[in-house]
Amino acid sequence: MKSVEKNREFLKHVSQYIQIEDLRSDQQRGVPPPPLQKPVPKDAEVFDLVPPDKLSIALKPMIDVIDGRRSHRSFLEESLSFEELSFLLWATQGVRSISKGSVHTLRTVPSAGARHPFETYLVVDRVEDIRPGLYRYLPLTHGLLFVSDTGPEFKNGLIDGVLGQEFVGGAALVFIWTVIPYRSEWRYLSRAHKVIAIDAGHVCQNLYLASEAIGAGVCAVAAYDQEKMDALLGVDGTEEFTIYLAPVGKVRQKEMARS
Repeated sequence: MKSVEKNREFLKHVSQYIQIEDLRSDQQRGVPPPPLQKPVPKDAEVFDLVPPDKLSIALKPMIDVIDGRRSHRSFLEESLSFEELSFLLWATQGVRSISKGSVHTLRTVPSAGARHPFETYLVVDRVEDIRPGLYRYLPLTHGLLFVSDTGPEFKNGLIDGVLGQEFVGGAALVFIWTVIPYRSEWRYLSRAHKVIAIDAGHVCQNLYLASEAIGAGVCAVAAYDQEKMDALLGVDGTEEFTIYLAPVGKVRQKEMARS
């Protein structure tokens, strides 16, 4: 099938773009880089998360974390703590340093050219000390921005957006990553889209390992209705759109024992 052949080519190293001399990225042309993070609206409600150096959780040995890593589609009614939420956000997009001139950031996950094109949205249902709602992570300040309230209608929309996968609605919280492709295109042009797909895997794998370390489970979800998910988050679907999501919740400890 032609569509299969085309997608296989997408996965290959696109060296043909490098050979085109007149194809210059915005970075090469001296265009200023895009912002490292979406702006924070004036008068927005922002919560300070627990700083990484103050975290006192996730002390499980790495060998057990990796051995126990698996996908979970059944979650307990138990809530996550605010500290656990802080840890999961830091583990998946936490900033270690910002370059001079704010051109790039070094984070807890790798990203091609240190471009980190993702925004992290959270559908919070059961997290201690924080009300249910839609939030956005602010990696530059390790903060959490309240976006909107949620309720039964929103949850129904979320389940509809993931093609009826009801287990997503039973999670304590759902990570939804959007991508702002220009952050990577600014440097890589047409090569950006392959590395964006690779970077998404890095982020979600860190969520799997970090969740396992605190006794929680994850299930990565790539089957969703693009238009419905973008509308649910209020993003335009062109300059920013949903690319990946993963529900998180506490799971029975016996499920996490070594087999």
